[in-house]
Amino acid sequence: MGPVLRRGMEGVAVEGLQRALAASGFRPGVIDGRFGPGTEAALVAFQRAHNLLPDGIAGPVTWAKLEGDGALQPVDVTGRIDLELVSTMFPYTRLDSIARHLPLVLEALRRTALVDKPMVLMALATIRAETETFEPVDELPSRFNTSPGGHAFDLYDLRADLGNRGRPDGDRYKGRGFVQLTGRANYRRIGELIGLADLLERQPDRAALPGEAARVLAAFLAARCRPIKEALLEGDLGRARRLVNGGRHGLERFAEAYRIGDALLQDEVWRCPAPAGPGSYAAA
Repeated sequence: MGPVLRRGMEGVAVEGLQRALAASGFRPGVIDGRFGPGTEAALVAFQRAHNLLPDGIAGPVTWAKLEGDGALQPVDVTGRIDLELVSTMFPYTRLDSIARHLPLVLEALRRTALVDKPMVLMALATIRAETETFEPVDELPSRFNTSPGGHAFDLYDLRADLGNRGRPDGDRYKGRGFVQLTGRANYRRIGELIGLADLLERQPDRAALPGEAARVLAAFLAARCRPIKEALLEGDLGRARRLVNGGRHGLERFAEAYRIGDALLQDEVWRCPAPAGPGSYAAA
């Protein structure tokens, strides 16, 4: 297994990478031990061909694929996510709330194979954007979901894009949890993914229970892992946020939390879990 290599590096290890790429059919140009644009382009092409995140970095997952062992898992950073780090990302949040719910979130991320740096930070930053208290919450009526003089969440009632069928679906399937799961269709789909079949659709209040909320968050992010990581790779935190929220709500809090965490954790190589079917995110 080779070391982590990226553009600008030189030496025998880079030469080995170039030879491995060439042997795989992705020629980097002159094999000279210099990680330049030709090597980077060949590496990105190799990563795209093998459904790896095309970050142009030769890390453990890319080396595993080059050497014929595609089963290698990314570095798990969840063991390094502690109260001190998260409290720095959440400067206005009570420590007891973080201490109570952080283990549930980390366990849900592990069970969903979202254990590498970008997705762990994505999950934590999403929580800060949605509920800075680090507590699962229910969405409140606002001008975005309730018409002037209308009943609460009436603007959601007929949202076919959310799978809602009319009153009282707007209120019944309002946003809940750490990720503000919204809409009948999402409650049904995420419920199936976390092993609850149609229970979450029939009992939507469960999405606000801490354990369920953590599993919902993990499943929701896992379903969008690849585009989220591509946005993060490009440094586009706004796009990463929109992939979860659909807009800019909480973007400043999200970006601040992500950048703090990014500075506190060393870089890791990124990988998405394999696509999952119903029940794949269920508790063991």
